[in-house]
Amino acid sequence: MNLDLTALADEHLAAARTAPHGRSAHLVLHDGVLRQTVIALTAGTSLDEHNAPPAASLQVLSGRVRLTTPGWADELGPGVLRMLPKERHGLTAVNDSVVLLTAVND
Repeated sequence: MNLDLTALADEHLAAARTAPHGRSAHLVLHDGVLRQTVIALTAGTSLDEHNAPPAASLQVLSGRVRLTTPGWADELGPGVLRMLPKERHGLTAVNDSVVLLTAVND
């Protein structure tokens, strides 16, 4: 299966811009414990603090996001791939952004 991430990012960013909560997400790959999700957020939109899966990474496809935990914050731009912390964390779009979340859930 081939996926065009650029087209999916564009599609979900357009959907996020018209959504009441400023976000759109789509599970693009689910294989056993592996999940990959495209998440689009409009500027200022947040995913509230939540528990971390056993293993996960976040790749910024476009825009800038701020990844936060109770003790620190990190701003990530296009092309950045970052392992997610194993603690509660949140995500806020600095500007209109799309990320690819890869997670392994047990």
